[in-house]
Amino acid sequence: MRVTHLSLTDFRNYAQVEVPFASGPNLIVGRNGQGKTNLVEALGFLSTLSSHRVSNTSAMIRAGQDAGIIRSRLEYNGREILAEVQINRTGLNRAQVNRSVIKTRELTRYFSSVLFAPEDLALVRGDPSGRRRFLDQLLILRTPRLSGVIADYDRVLRQRNTLLKSARASGLRTTQLGTLEIWDDRLVALGSEIIDERAELVRLLSEPLGAAYQAVAGENHGPALLPLLSILGADEDAAIEAGGFTEPVSTGSVSTGSTTGDSFRMALTALRRKELDRGMTLVGPHRDDVIFMLNALPAKGYASHGESWSFALALKLASAELLRRDSATGDPVLILDDVFAELDLSRRRRLAAAVTDFEQVLITAAVLEDVPEDLTAHTIHINAGAVVDG
Repeated sequence: MRVTHLSLTDFRNYAQVEVPFASGPNLIVGRNGQGKTNLVEALGFLSTLSSHRVSNTSAMIRAGQDAGIIRSRLEYNGREILAEVQINRTGLNRAQVNRSVIKTRELTRYFSSVLFAPEDLALVRGDPSGRRRFLDQLLILRTPRLSGVIADYDRVLRQRNTLLKSARASGLRTTQLGTLEIWDDRLVALGSEIIDERAELVRLLSEPLGAAYQAVAGENHGPALLPLLSILGADEDAAIEAGGFTEPVSTGSVSTGSTTGDSFRMALTALRRKELDRGMTLVGPHRDDVIFMLNALPAKGYASHGESWSFALALKLASAELLRRDSATGDPVLILDDVFAELDLSRRRRLAAAVTDFEQVLITAAVLEDVPEDLTAHTIHINAGAVVDG
């Protein structure tokens, strides 16, 4: 898969811009603040419906405008499609493929990309929500129908929390207990599927993660992913208070003879009183985490800056490798946003060698000399929200 053309209207600092892309490496160069990252952010949003920089989509709309438009021509398996999304300051966003209106969440079926940026260091050092979001975005890229499962789970979770808060305020009545059990059934059905899909994803990532880490770092520090499941007793609040690197309470799969659903339901029953007291759902995929391990220790709290950076980068390269293995549309577009400035010369060379066989790689850099020469054949210069001659 590759992007042949990107068009932006009222997106970030771009009133209007047209950017052609080639196969293989594409280098986007410009001083800081000129709009390099805005281009790859737009493509990342087209792929995942989220930004790697902000949680509020209205921040991506140019100041003073009501909407921003991302429009891209994509090519895979000899087929060309036009994918578009309109980001609205108020109201729902809108999406089209080949000028036909689709549900916005279906857009992820048509474009697959993996983006790595300095913000991704938070995957290693940040709180569990970022790691959950990473896993879920990758799940959706691999299996788009899971977008609906995750959205339905979030809706059920909100409804259940509302009921728990109401019961806390008024005391649990018989009618509320019956309603709570109905929401329990939906929560368990949807949540168990998400838990199982994440567990399989973590298993599949293990091998390409090890290879990618060694390719980037030049050493084997035994990178590994260790799931923490709230339905088995892992406590997100306790982990955060302790800095996120305490010895996990429970990890891995449910016990022999039990299904994920059985364990989920037992956990809900055991925590019923505590949930009513706090007015919130305390177990489920929304409370899970995955610990990143290096040298048999949690990377968070123990890994150096360079090791953490290498782990986060390797995690994204492993994701891209996993997508290319089981995708009918070919390689995902690999996007490296301001990565090479953070690397020493040897790691720059190793990273360049690791990505050159992808069908298309988009790279941003403030300084041309930071990027190995074999990645600079097609260079796009950006200045003040415009494409300029080099």
